[in-house]
Amino acid sequence: MNAPHDLRHLEAGSVEMATAFAARAAARDLTIGIIGLGYVGLPLAEAFLKAGFRVFGYDVDESKISAIKASRGYIKHIPDHRLRDMNATGRLTVSADPAALGGPDCLLLCVPTPLNQHREPDISFVESTCRTIARTLRRGQLIVLESTTYPGTSEEVMRPILESSGLKAGVDFAIAYSPEREDPGNIDFDTTTIPKIVGADSDPERRMAVAVYETITEVVPVRDMKTAEAVKLTENIFRLVNIALINELKLVYGGMGIDVWEVINGAKTKPFGFMPFYPGPGLGGHCIPIDPFYLTWKARAHGQSTRFIELAGEVVSGMPRIVIEQLTEAMSTRLRKAVAGSRILVVGLAYKKNVDDMRESPSLHLIHMLRKRGAEVDYYDPHIPEVPHNRDHPEFAGLRSIAWTRESLAQYDAVLISTDHDDIDYQLLAETVPLIIDTRNAMRDFVETHTGKIVKA
Repeated sequence: MNAPHDLRHLEAGSVEMATAFAARAAARDLTIGIIGLGYVGLPLAEAFLKAGFRVFGYDVDESKISAIKASRGYIKHIPDHRLRDMNATGRLTVSADPAALGGPDCLLLCVPTPLNQHREPDISFVESTCRTIARTLRRGQLIVLESTTYPGTSEEVMRPILESSGLKAGVDFAIAYSPEREDPGNIDFDTTTIPKIVGADSDPERRMAVAVYETITEVVPVRDMKTAEAVKLTENIFRLVNIALINELKLVYGGMGIDVWEVINGAKTKPFGFMPFYPGPGLGGHCIPIDPFYLTWKARAHGQSTRFIELAGEVVSGMPRIVIEQLTEAMSTRLRKAVAGSRILVVGLAYKKNVDDMRESPSLHLIHMLRKRGAEVDYYDPHIPEVPHNRDHPEFAGLRSIAWTRESLAQYDAVLISTDHDDIDYQLLAETVPLIIDTRNAMRDFVETHTGKIVKA
């Protein structure tokens, strides 16, 4: 007979917790904790500092902690002066000590969610982080996962680990999910101008998360955490499918002697019903090559197939091989040379233009494939002077970018443009190298004046 009374008591307690939390958020009287100070976490810290909050940044990488304290930028689009401004607020604290995670009122998790070697979700970083949080979890805290993952992760994985602390989600503390939507290098949008999706499994928890995020940007609440998780996956699956489509059209039209870039430029003049996507040498970055396969894995657990997504994945994963085949044919027919024994320069190591992020970059696969075919391969990237350690190709760690000079370029038989950074002298390239394989249409202004040496791939 006491159950209804007890339930009402619990509901009243969570509502009271949410009301007090929201009032403190409005007054900027919260400490926002951010776990993971990389491409997502660092801009988020900056946004909350600008909004007037105290911010606690945590990262297991002590080199990042040292760099922030010294106002030394380690991400290209967040230079030193922005770190100096963050430190100058007097409201930023950073640490690699997990014991300090009990202090912040809110913890935002920005940790990696890669695929393992079997292309299955690797949520070990989420699990280990939640176990760390559980050791210091206290009443009234809000825990929000921002990392992309499959629908159900927050409810099925995070909640049980956090509740191992003895506290109950939705009663003693709150859980929500709000996927990151960062686009490094995009000068038109940043953390404060991109709307935030927020999902939670109860109204009080949702109110708490909305109260935090609405201080820095527009918020779009959704029904629950798994809906918010599905929103993020849908955004990236949409991109994957359309990129795969345009890459397939590139091959089809190329066989007909039609330039797909000109086709896209024509089609995008239609003011409705068409959105331009562009071909390339493959997919890179922390989202599109990975996120869709979180859904395919979860769908199998529910007896569902994702044929469309998997087909798109097959198309884009095959692009590096096709590019190498096109380079091989061009060298044979135009230079009368084999790839083996030739000197080849790959331009661009980052996965997209104008950033220093090489996660999942197709350039790494291209270099690997060319070296396997006996070529001597170097790279040039003005944003990545040296290759850091990476999981897929650890053998490239320490490889350094060449100097961009006429003398250096003249040593190569062919150049493969994988990333079309803006701050590259393409005219010097056109004047110096006998063969240029262009996967990004970077040489469009030189095709007519340098007929025969530029091949669109």
